[in-house]
Amino acid sequence: MGVVFGKSNVEEPAFKVLLDRTSVAVPYQIREYGKRIAVETKMGESDRSPFMKLAGYIGVVGNQPANEGGTAIDMTAPVVRTDGKGTKIAMTAPVVREEGIMQFILPAKYDSLEKAPKPTDATVFLKEIPPSVGAVKQYTGSYDQDLCKKWAIELRQQLREDGVDLSEEYVLQSYQFWGYNPPFTLPMFRRNEVWIPLTKQQAASLIASCGSGESSIN
Repeated sequence: MGVVFGKSNVEEPAFKVLLDRTSVAVPYQIREYGKRIAVETKMGESDRSPFMKLAGYIGVVGNQPANEGGTAIDMTAPVVRTDGKGTKIAMTAPVVREEGIMQFILPAKYDSLEKAPKPTDATVFLKEIPPSVGAVKQYTGSYDQDLCKKWAIELRQQLREDGVDLSEEYVLQSYQFWGYNPPFTLPMFRRNEVWIPLTKQQAASLIASCGSGESSIN
């Protein structure tokens, strides 16, 4: 019953909070993550839900896990969604809508591609996510792409006010939705996040200019 109200006890990737920017119009954190292993599939590639494909890989649905060896893998959070982006491929070309990607982050014990069971579905892939630093805005509500995009744009504006000016094109190409709750969690209790990757130099600049009076870990 607790998951309906946003409670969760699944594993999440470890991270370090470098800056907790609370006293601004759009509060956010700067986080640093280590290497992670994910399983991913394209969105819109077939009629089958990308979530169900990934759930099949870890063994949440189906007769047995859809991976070599039939190894059951614990569900973790967040579920990562990289929305399809509009890209103009030539001066006279129309805007082309690229397919999005959905990912499950695997438990920390799978710390290399070699340790993770290989998918048996040809449209599901393992991926190594390198160490990264980025800005994260937490919000509640629906999983809707437009809502996530709205928060990405507002987070960009806040970062700009704080001294790091990211182009709108970069933000719209690189932001990700991170969802921590199942669909039956009431929207007002959901923990959703939007992630915008930063360079180490950009993160250091934000910490240097905004760290005073804010929570930070160096």
